[in-house]
Amino acid sequence: MLAYADRPRERLLRHGPAVLATHELLALLIGHGTAGRSAETIARDLLVRSPSLTALAARDVAELRAVPGMGTAKAATLCAAMELAHRIQAEPFSSQPVISSPAVLAGMMRPRLRHQRQESFHVLLLSSANQLIREVTVGVGSLNACIIHPREVFRIAIAESAASVILVHNHPSGNTEPSAEDLAITRQLVDAGRIVDIRVIDHVIIAGEEFTSFAERHLL
Repeated sequence: MLAYADRPRERLLRHGPAVLATHELLALLIGHGTAGRSAETIARDLLVRSPSLTALAARDVAELRAVPGMGTAKAATLCAAMELAHRIQAEPFSSQPVISSPAVLAGMMRPRLRHQRQESFHVLLLSSANQLIREVTVGVGSLNACIIHPREVFRIAIAESAASVILVHNHPSGNTEPSAEDLAITRQLVDAGRIVDIRVIDHVIIAGEEFTSFAERHLL
C-alpha cells in the first residue's frame, strides 16, 4: 500500500496535476474501487481497453460500465469529465482577455483580492500576444507573509508554454508599497525567468482599491 504522502491526491495537492500519470488522474475521477479492485486498477483497465484517451473519451456510460468496477456513478463522472475536456478544447482562445496594462490587470484581480485577510500570490500565464492562458494561485501565507518558490512558478509556466508571466499578490494592510521581501522575491523570479526564457513583465500589488505596478515604477 502506498504511503499517505505518495497517494495521487496528496501528490496533486503538493505538486499539481501535471505530475500524475494518466491512470492516476483517472483513478481520482473514479474515486473508490470495489472489492478486490482498487481505483487505480480500474483506471489501468480502462486504458488497456482504449487505445488512446481520445478513444476513451468517445465511450458512453454503457460502454464504461462494462469495465469491472465501473458502476453507473463512476461512468457518469468520467463521461462528464471528458465532456468538459471537449468543451475546453472547443472554447475559442480569443475569448481569453488580453492584459494590455497594469490597470486592466488590477481591474480583473481586485474583486477577488481586495477583501482577503491573508496574502495570496498569483501568477498570470500569458501568450506572446499578452493573452491570458491561465491564472494560478501559487501561495497563500499569513497576514503579512507568503512564501513563494521559483520552481513552482516556472514549472507551471513551462508546462503551459507561457511566453511571459505577471506576478500578482495582495496586501491586506491596504499599503501598496512593496516590502523588502516583495522586492527580493521579484528579483529572484525575474532572474529565474531569464534562465528558462520566460519573462516576468510585471508584479502588481493589490491593496484595497489601489494597486502598485513594479513595471510602472521601474522596479523590475
